[in-house]
Amino acid sequence: MSLLNEYVGGVTWGFMGRRGTWATEESGTSMELMKSVTGANWTAIAFSAIQATPQSTVIPYWELPTVTDDEVLWAIRKAKSLQLKVCLKPIVNCADGTWRAHINFFDKDVPCEPKWSEWFRSYTAFILHYAAIAEESGCEMFCIGCELVQADRREAEWRALIAEVRKVYSGVITYNCDKYQEDNVTWWDALDVISSSGYYPDHDWGAQLDRIEAVVKKQDKPFFFMEAGCPSRTGSAAIPNDWTLAGEPSEEEQSRFYHAMFGSCEGRDWVQGFMLWDWPASLYLPEEAPVNDDYCMYGKAAAPVIKNYYTSKING
Repeated sequence: MSLLNEYVGGVTWGFMGRRGTWATEESGTSMELMKSVTGANWTAIAFSAIQATPQSTVIPYWELPTVTDDEVLWAIRKAKSLQLKVCLKPIVNCADGTWRAHINFFDKDVPCEPKWSEWFRSYTAFILHYAAIAEESGCEMFCIGCELVQADRREAEWRALIAEVRKVYSGVITYNCDKYQEDNVTWWDALDVISSSGYYPDHDWGAQLDRIEAVVKKQDKPFFFMEAGCPSRTGSAAIPNDWTLAGEPSEEEQSRFYHAMFGSCEGRDWVQGFMLWDWPASLYLPEEAPVNDDYCMYGKAAAPVIKNYYTSKING
């Protein structure tokens, strides 16, 4: 399969889900609404495994709070029943609240210190487990990592991981680099698709797209934004990656961001879509939308903006 001739009109589903919150009537309704409200043709099914700290070397993906394999398989089947193509996206996070981008170790393995080699051994087991599920369930795409900025420099380990994933998974493989990191990853050539997090200020999309375009043209690979979005909160359009930014609920702010992002990407034919952030498995009630200031677009002014744009791109 190639993405070269297909637009990814996607939404990320389920990320904050914890064990026991998927494979329910509520979560099924959530995914149905995601499809109908946004007009999506793809979804990234995203979930976390939790290591204790940024310097921990064990990723216990089989433990709480990570959703079970049965829940993951349920979500994939549900998406496919809605005619959504699926990117399976396992993510590692830290229990102490540190952002995964700061997972880091000494460049050289040092005795009595936690080591990159130990972490990648555990991370590889984690990723291969879900790569096998992605293959078994027919997921069209698999994402091998998300925003692991400090780990991006470990080129040899990533290339080795990708080679192992290809032994068990036959679909499209990508990696979701963080915002501003597109030109720092040195191993894009080993992947099928380049993807990144598009949390760029609403006024700066043009300059950032110019920068990313140079990477995409050099690598001659398909590209899409594996994440992109903005909280419905005053001030967020200028700092869309800051989910802790203080502000008042504002549907207009979120809608303005989407107009700016879609407008800037229009005409850049190398931008082959988005997996917008995000849509939870447990939705708020529609009457709560005006006071909800998170990324989800349900019941907000941005929703028809997204559906209109996706419809034009998917059917265009």
